[in-house]
Amino acid sequence: MQEAILYERVKPGIVKCTACAHYCHVLKDRVGACGVRKNIDDKLYLLVYEKVAAAHIDPIEKKPLYHFFPNSQIFSIGTVGCPLKCEFCQNYDISQSPKGKDGIIFGNEMKIKDIVNLTLKNNCIGIAYTYNEPGCFLEFALDTAKLAKKHNLKNVFVSDGYESKESFELIKNYIDAINIDLKSFSDDFYKNICGARLQPILDSIKRFHKANIWTELTTLIIPNHNDSEKELKQIAEFIASIDKNIPWHISRFYPMYKMLNTPETPLTTLKKAYEIGKKYLNYVYIGNVIDEKYESTYCPKCKKQVIKRIGYNVENKLKANKCPYCNFEIKGVFE
Repeated sequence: MQEAILYERVKPGIVKCTACAHYCHVLKDRVGACGVRKNIDDKLYLLVYEKVAAAHIDPIEKKPLYHFFPNSQIFSIGTVGCPLKCEFCQNYDISQSPKGKDGIIFGNEMKIKDIVNLTLKNNCIGIAYTYNEPGCFLEFALDTAKLAKKHNLKNVFVSDGYESKESFELIKNYIDAINIDLKSFSDDFYKNICGARLQPILDSIKRFHKANIWTELTTLIIPNHNDSEKELKQIAEFIASIDKNIPWHISRFYPMYKMLNTPETPLTTLKKAYEIGKKYLNYVYIGNVIDEKYESTYCPKCKKQVIKRIGYNVENKLKANKCPYCNFEIKGVFE
C-alpha cells in the first residue's frame, strides 16, 4: 500500500481520485470504482502497489501489438482492479475481484527492481502493463516505467483508454506504445455493458497518438451488440480521421463472464469488419482466429505480404522499416 499521487482533498471525509475518467469522490474508508484506491484518513492509497496478480513472458503480438518490435518477448504484469465492469471481460477474476462488499485484493509482492531485473534476465524488450487496466495502478506503473527506462527497456500499456488527462500527463514521457480497446462506438454500449462512457476513450486515443506514442486499437466484435455495419464503419472512420496508419485489431468474441449465453462471433462478421476497415485504414487484422491472410501485414502500396503471421509465429520481411518489394515505408516501430 502506498499513498497515491493522483487525488485531491475535497472536504473532510471525501477525496477526489483523478486517476481515471470516473473522477470518483471517495468517502472515508471506501474505495473508488476500480476497487483498489482507498480513502484512509483523508488520504488516497493505492492498495496494489508492488502487488502483482499476474506476471508472464508474452509475445508482443499477444498484447496485441503488430507494428512494435515484431517477434519479440515482453514481460507482462497486472494487478487486481479496473475502473470498468465489462460484462465480457476475459480477465474478470482479477479485474473485478476487489469490488463489492466481499471484494478481495490479492497478488504476490514484487519489488520494482525485481520486475526490471526479471525483464532483463529473460531478454525481454520491456514491460507491458496489462491483464487489468494499468491506469488504476498508475503510480506503481509509473515508478516501474521510470526504472525500466534507465535500463533502456520499453514500456507498453494495454488499456481500456479510461485514463484521465492527469494520468496521461504523468505517464506520457515513459510509455513507448499502447494498445487501447475501442469496445464500441456507442455511448449506450459503454454505459450499459461497461459502466463507462465513450468520449473519454476517444479523447485518450487522440492524446496518445498526438504524443507520438505508438498506438494500436482493438475492438472485440460481440454479436448483436457492436457488429452492425453502421457501427463498424463509424469506428473505422474515426480511426482514419486521426491516422489511417493506426492498426485496427478486430477480435473474435468467445462467451465469457456475464455473457456466457452470447454466441461467438461468426467468421463472416469478422471478415465483413475487415473489409470495412480496409476501405479506410492501411492496417487491419483479425484476432482470436489463426489465419495467415488476416493476421499478416501487407504493404499499402504494392499489396504484398511484408510480415507473415500464423498465430505467434512471425516472419518479418521488412528491410529498415520498408517494404522489400517496393521500398514503401511501413508505419510502426520495428527496430
